[in-house]
Amino acid sequence: MQSQLEQLEKNFGIEWREFKIGDLFEIRPTKNYGLSNGDLLSSKGSIPVVSNTSINNGITAYVDLEPTEKGNIITFSDTTTDEAIFYQPDDFVGYSHIQGMHKKFDEKIGKYHYLFIVTAFRNAVRGKYDYGNKFNRANAAKEKIQLPTITQNGKSLIAFDFIEQFIATLNAERLATLNAYLTTTNLKDYALTKDEQAALDGLDAVTWGTFKINNLFEKLNLKNHNTTFDKLLDTSRVKTTEFSLPLVNAKLGDNGIMFYGREKDFDSAEMTIDIVSNGAVATGTVYAQPHKVGVLWDSYLVKVKNQKVDKQLLLCLTTALQKSIKTKFGWDNKAVWSKVQHEFVSLPINKDKTPNYDYMSLVISAMQKVVIKKVVDYLDVRIEKTGNMVG
Repeated sequence: MQSQLEQLEKNFGIEWREFKIGDLFEIRPTKNYGLSNGDLLSSKGSIPVVSNTSINNGITAYVDLEPTEKGNIITFSDTTTDEAIFYQPDDFVGYSHIQGMHKKFDEKIGKYHYLFIVTAFRNAVRGKYDYGNKFNRANAAKEKIQLPTITQNGKSLIAFDFIEQFIATLNAERLATLNAYLTTTNLKDYALTKDEQAALDGLDAVTWGTFKINNLFEKLNLKNHNTTFDKLLDTSRVKTTEFSLPLVNAKLGDNGIMFYGREKDFDSAEMTIDIVSNGAVATGTVYAQPHKVGVLWDSYLVKVKNQKVDKQLLLCLTTALQKSIKTKFGWDNKAVWSKVQHEFVSLPINKDKTPNYDYMSLVISAMQKVVIKKVVDYLDVRIEKTGNMVG
């Protein structure tokens, strides 16, 4: 792949140059309706709201309102950093602290070009900003990014045609890799069993019960045994041979993992559920942790009492827990176990009114196959289209 990209660069005669963001884009705040978190959580509609979240392309909710912003622009949050820089293809509603980047140059550009610039912008600002050094409009405008250029009529121009071919070539390689993975792991075998089909067909007839959380789950008391622990010295943001244990903490996205620690330093557990207890936006977020993890801080792990758990059941219970607690906790009301354990969760039940764990596992298995079928169908179409672009 690298040689293919290098050859593409030679074919276009590419030279790389630095460009100041403020020279390329006008940055201004997005308009909004003064929506609160409560408005977003209770909203229903089809128009995306772009907020400070660093996941889901910055989209927090969908509302039944007129868009405040036109699509085909880049947005970023001035309260976070590179994790919240996104390309917005569609019209959307803005939110507090969300900035819009509107191009100053005349060339018409689209999705691939914007995604390339987003990646370059994220790389340029990574690790530079935090809550003490705000990623505001003035600082963003001063940042410089590397872009490919070509020379035409004595002028150095951004090579937008090259960018499109570059992204298309990468797409083709990634799609081929995904196709090989699905084939090797037999995930293309997405045919539903009779029991799975019956589980999906019976969704509307499911009987639900309400359970106090601490009657079904127990909190694990996992410790850090390094008495001289220093986060800078004793963790890593990437997994390495030394720092191989994922650590849960107050993280929104990436399944709650931001750091890795040494296995000898931390207690660990697997097939658990991670509840984030603190954080401006992450409080009350719940993650399934099927693999071995430890606890850094501002988060804790719970386990199902007296029940063997598979990954499908873990995913179902995780979703149910988040639905139960996410809207009840926040920055001023931490989702600590002493409070969460007294909340209630709704689950499918058996005739004897106990949780129907078998059904939960079965229906998630069926839903995964339905999603995989859509992925395979999408993959087949994209491989054909991308092949035409780079062929």
